[in-house]
Amino acid sequence: MSQYDDRNISMMMDLYALTMANGYFVYGNEKTWAAFDVYYRKNPDDGGFAVFAGLEQIIEHIQGLHFSERDISYLRELRQFDDAFLEYLQNFRFSGDIYAFPEGTIMYPNEPILTVIAPMIDAQMVETVILNQINHQSLIATKTRRIVNSAQGRPVFDFGARRAHNVDAAVYGARAAYIGGAAGTSNIMAGKQFGIPLSGTMAHSWVMFHDSEYKAFRRYAEQYPDDAVLLVDTYDVMRSGVPNAIRVAKEILEPMGKRLKGVRLDSGDLAYLSNRARIALNDAGLEDCRIFVSNSLDECTIRALILQGSNIDGFGVGESLITSKSDPVLGAVYKLVAVQDKEVFVPRIKVSEAASKTTNPGLKKVYRIYCEKGQAIADLITVADEILNLAKDSRYVDPEKPWQNRSFTNCSAKELQEPVIKGGRRVYPKRSIEEIRHYVEQQISQETWKEVTRLERPHVHYLDLSPAYNEMKTRMLREASMADKFMPNALS
Repeated sequence: MSQYDDRNISMMMDLYALTMANGYFVYGNEKTWAAFDVYYRKNPDDGGFAVFAGLEQIIEHIQGLHFSERDISYLRELRQFDDAFLEYLQNFRFSGDIYAFPEGTIMYPNEPILTVIAPMIDAQMVETVILNQINHQSLIATKTRRIVNSAQGRPVFDFGARRAHNVDAAVYGARAAYIGGAAGTSNIMAGKQFGIPLSGTMAHSWVMFHDSEYKAFRRYAEQYPDDAVLLVDTYDVMRSGVPNAIRVAKEILEPMGKRLKGVRLDSGDLAYLSNRARIALNDAGLEDCRIFVSNSLDECTIRALILQGSNIDGFGVGESLITSKSDPVLGAVYKLVAVQDKEVFVPRIKVSEAASKTTNPGLKKVYRIYCEKGQAIADLITVADEILNLAKDSRYVDPEKPWQNRSFTNCSAKELQEPVIKGGRRVYPKRSIEEIRHYVEQQISQETWKEVTRLERPHVHYLDLSPAYNEMKTRMLREASMADKFMPNALS
């Protein structure tokens, strides 16, 4: 059995998760419930949106979260934890509630994409993995979507396994890439684990191993007559590679009743070479032979190739996709927003000198607002028990311009968070990767403004506040400011 099969990664958490949990236990707060929101502050690559991914792995982790005897023994050796707390961990299971956007939801900065409402210890235990999964998979899904958008309907394939940061990054990155719109992956483990279509051609080493390029192509075509894509840039694309590919198509495949599926370019001026290759293939009656390209591609390079009129039918993208090379951090955070006092959750707010780091306090709901044409025009945060009524004009507050009087007119709304785990048990239906992928595509093609998907200077999707929520947040900020004035000066 592989070391990656049936792993228990319950100990994959920051040390402070356990030291704080130990403190809550020692002081008798283990049964006090609290609420934490997960959100991020900025879209990757200064883009207009992000794609939420990784929820299924979060659920799987939380459902299996437990501490083995070896885990407890190791923690005891650290000499940082109370013995009674370690005994408590022996039977620990997550008992709280989680609400989240459906996986694949198009999301925007500063809105709660996932909320944990649980005993303090439980909430602390799950922070690291929740952020780990969301930050990684959402980042790769978002990067892939940008690349797919740039390809304008041409398929994009994940070729990044060898450049990923480790095995898990390659496998779960391939999952995220498929959710984001990639047509397939070269990663066999990801194909097996998630049912992602596999794609791949030959290696330069196959061509170099044989004593002639023609023999290498011929043997490959004989072995894979239904899926022959020949790598034509090992020596000289137009003097050797493409002519030998045409020869194999005519001498080997056509007598078998087969057609050459494609050729691949992995170096050189891809626009120029693809156009030259297209002419040669068409002249040989191979109009249906597709041209695929790879070689350090990203969304900007792909857009440039298309604008230059290149004859390219598909793209293999490696390191720029699987590592989100141009902006490798999503930056999602996990912030306390409320603490239970008797039967009431009391809002908590973190105030910062940087306005972007001041949190949105309290239990809340987040809605997507749609215009009459069904396009998403804004997201709206309300107080949790607030009733949203868009049957008539509904006033909202733009946090960037709170002095303006604005209303939603002839609009509809959809609540974005759904119950995922209740009382420690899964209530969220397991969705196939095809369903998640389709959901992303449906939102991009039907709901999201095209201006939001621009690569540069995209339209900003608005995040507004209901008047009641804005009043609550403003009051808390005012109270925090007043409290700060009366705090003793530690330097005096």
